[in-house]
Amino acid sequence: MNKKQSIPLKILAGLGFLFLYLPIIVLVIFSFNESKLVTVWGGWSLKWYASLFDNDQIMEAAWVSLKIGVISATLASVLGTMAGFVLSRMHRFKGKVILAGWTMAPLVMPEVITGLSLLLLFVSMESLFGWPSERGTTTVVIAHTTFCLAYVAVVVQSRLATLDETLEEAAMDLGAKPSSLFFLITLPLIMPAIISGWLLSFTLSLDDLVIASFVSGPGNSTLPMVIFSKVRLGVTPEVNALATIMIVAVALSVLGALYFMRRQSKLREP
Repeated sequence: MNKKQSIPLKILAGLGFLFLYLPIIVLVIFSFNESKLVTVWGGWSLKWYASLFDNDQIMEAAWVSLKIGVISATLASVLGTMAGFVLSRMHRFKGKVILAGWTMAPLVMPEVITGLSLLLLFVSMESLFGWPSERGTTTVVIAHTTFCLAYVAVVVQSRLATLDETLEEAAMDLGAKPSSLFFLITLPLIMPAIISGWLLSFTLSLDDLVIASFVSGPGNSTLPMVIFSKVRLGVTPEVNALATIMIVAVALSVLGALYFMRRQSKLREP
């Protein structure tokens, strides 16, 4: 491809990135807006960040979302890693197709169906066993773990499919037990995939609105639910400030994960 042919492609790529990131840039800029009107620029100010931290409703919802996200991502990482390992390494066992279907179903299932089915499940469990007695943080954690583990399983399974098995075979030849083989050889090699799955699960949990609306109860509203309720009445500069903080936090998390994975790859190089 010559330079004349690459110029239009660069222009199209630039327009594509501009279409994707220009709204985010505008949102970040208007989070420093002095005016109460979101669409009218009134000068630079940090007062909406101070107002955000004084808003008890948003701060409580943010704490609930962070707590649910961390717990759900951790549980999903453990269960998803186990599912990905089984699907990748245990080639022949009864029920593999059913396990794969159950694990991957949340990837293609509409969120409305997932949320409604989980709500009916919790209601049935309450009538039969008396647990959970009410919809709240526990039910949201279970729901988020259910659909997040599918993403972790896919990431871990893909990493195991490209893993050099000769390293594990060499460890077994040297007398390594299965438990030692997994924790000393396999787990460090797939750790970047597990971390990526954790970050993806945390982001999905923090972003979820539909499923949480079905399985949450009074006093346990997540941050997306609070933001959605405020946006329906009109966007306030506080929401812009909150979105900016979330963008910065996600960006730093992604950069940290990329640094860790690059460092791990350099350590593995001879």
